[in-house]
Amino acid sequence: MKYLKRGLLISFLAFSVLLIVGSVFMLDFSLKSNVKPTDEADAYAYLFKHEYLRQWVDSLRSAHALRDTFIVASDGTKLHAMYIQSPSPHFDKSALVIHGYTNNSIRMLMIGYLYNKGMGYNVLLPDLRAHGKSEGKYIQMGWKDRLDILRWIDVVKSRFGDSTKVVIHGISMGAATTMMTSGAKLQGNVKCFVEDCGYTSVWDEFAYKLKKEYHLPAFPLLYTTSFYANLKLGWNFKEASPLDQIKKCKLPMFFIHGGDDTYVPTSMVYKLYEAKKGIKRIWVIPGVTHAQAYWDHTAEYTTKVKSFVSQYIN
Repeated sequence: MKYLKRGLLISFLAFSVLLIVGSVFMLDFSLKSNVKPTDEADAYAYLFKHEYLRQWVDSLRSAHALRDTFIVASDGTKLHAMYIQSPSPHFDKSALVIHGYTNNSIRMLMIGYLYNKGMGYNVLLPDLRAHGKSEGKYIQMGWKDRLDILRWIDVVKSRFGDSTKVVIHGISMGAATTMMTSGAKLQGNVKCFVEDCGYTSVWDEFAYKLKKEYHLPAFPLLYTTSFYANLKLGWNFKEASPLDQIKKCKLPMFFIHGGDDTYVPTSMVYKLYEAKKGIKRIWVIPGVTHAQAYWDHTAEYTTKVKSFVSQYIN
């Protein structure tokens, strides 16, 4: 019995150490910043596969119309965004466009094109924490970022006028950030939201990825990693929930999702759409994978977004 107890204790201690190490590894693997010096060049190369975007960006550059701006968050983190003025002076419509996980503001310039070139809007494209030119050691999955977006709304007003009307449009983690922001107390300038392939919560997304890619259950690793995230980052995976936030959203929202999305599973958009009260629209596109709706159906995507947004910003 003595040896059995000792063996059980040793096994428990070994398992505990392994779980701690696994939790640290999972958090760093999933959320630690991985910004590389080549990211900007790679993002433009990705964008410039499409000649119309190359020509547009070149025209912005030649006119010095694609500009940088920075703010300092309340915790001292320096954050970056690009912005583009409307072609029409004193135009009172603006879009705040938010990128996805491990991407940057450059990779959202096609949505910037939709609003600026296609609709005449002012556009601001922030780099979320630990992405692009923004500081930060850890990706925040939209949760802390939602507070930064509130600051960026102030920048939109200061750059484009106090009366400017704003749509917030995000893809993937940017969509999650958009939905998390939608549940905050917002200024009257914000009129509507477009979320493209966002997840229901960080917990749900990580649990899905653990099962799909590593054949692991949520218990115990996701529980301990979420606890560690709370200690390290100040938030846990369950509280970082677009699903909970949109229940508080009172403004119109357009939900877009690929019907063949296996990165953020399509089933999530139906839960999100159901949870949202008030004015809403949904478009699930058969055959489309994650974050490819714009690229696969550019003309239809543009038409549908214009139609939705123009109802509430006019």
